Amino acid sequence: MSHSDEKLFVTKAFLPPIEEYIQYLQRIWTTNQLTNNGPLLQELEDKLKHYLGVKHCFVVSNGTLALQLSIRALQLTGEIITTPFSFVATSSSIVWEQCTPKFVDLEQDQIHVNIGQIKSAINKNTSAILLTHVYGQPCDVYALEELAKEHNLKIIYDAAHAFGVKFKGKSLLTFGDISTLSFHATKLFHTVEGGALLTENDEVAQRISCLRNFGILDAENFGGIGINAKNSEFHAAMGLCIFPYLDTIIQLRREKYTFYCSLLKKYQHRIHIPIPREGTESNYAYFPIILESERLLLDLIQAFHNHNIYPRRYFHPSLNKLSFLSNSCSLPSAEDVASKVLCLPFHAEITYDEILRVDQIIEDVIGK
Repeated sequence: MSHSDEKLFVTKAFLPPIEEYIQYLQRIWTTNQLTNNGPLLQELEDKLKHYLGVKHCFVVSNGTLALQLSIRALQLTGEIITTPFSFVATSSSIVWEQCTPKFVDLEQDQIHVNIGQIKSAINKNTSAILLTHVYGQPCDVYALEELAKEHNLKIIYDAAHAFGVKFKGKSLLTFGDISTLSFHATKLFHTVEGGALLTENDEVAQRISCLRNFGILDAENFGGIGINAKNSEFHAAMGLCIFPYLDTIIQLRREKYTFYCSLLKKYQHRIHIPIPREGTESNYAYFPIILESERLLLDLIQAFHNHNIYPRRYFHPSLNKLSFLSNSCSLPSAEDVASKVLCLPFHAEITYDEILRVDQIIEDVIGK
């Protein structure tokens, strides 16, 4: 198989040199502590707090559990206003915790929700707003903070894509009552499987600590119902191995992102690239494009597949169209964007030749 025929996927997990991981395995064998808040997990949480600029960090076994624990830790009930343009776990976590997702539409041709529609959706049953920093691009956090304060609502940010992102000089992960992360292998920073909850609130932090460990407060006491959301020393070891490479990973992503943009600007009459808000220090987590029509998107996907290139429709369908999450309300802007958005192959190790391969297929389908 020639290089031009090799399979090219939307993402690729970063793996550190195996010798470095083995060194951490040797530490696990020495301590004989495999899980239950072991020394490697504690070391990882300390590093994350420092790197991300947050007060409290709780590593858990995946990002979905992080969302579920956030809802439980904030003691939410009733309706939670949320976005239809996200991964399904953002909304299914709301349902799982016996609350009701209240979907609001996006700004026209944009990836974030319309603040005016959030205002209109607030009622006596509303307890919180749960939104996603899609592709690591910040929500309108200051406007949302003001709105939540006015109506006495909690805010959770699904920050699965936003590891390390800053907004106007401040860690994006410090906004809201809780932010959640995913450390899945597809993410910029990963622990193979994993996630985290981040908060600046001491009382909320105490609840999270209890909830993720069966409700246990200490050796003799329980604080209530909890679950087992702990992560293991083996997963923490992977995260610790990746830490020294983070700056390099982000720099490589920045360079490849810039190269993609330079190539795709010639298609600006038919392709829109979502741009982060002014003041964003990006992590370059994804490379999304919005096509002028779903027909063009489907033609492009078919051409990619014919050449062993596999982009992904992040995020399709719009979540308001899933019957188990919604009564199928109409949200035209979200449905339109979801039908036309495509994430191109993009990761730290993608080569310039591979990006040129992607561009050539786009040119063949779209033309200049």
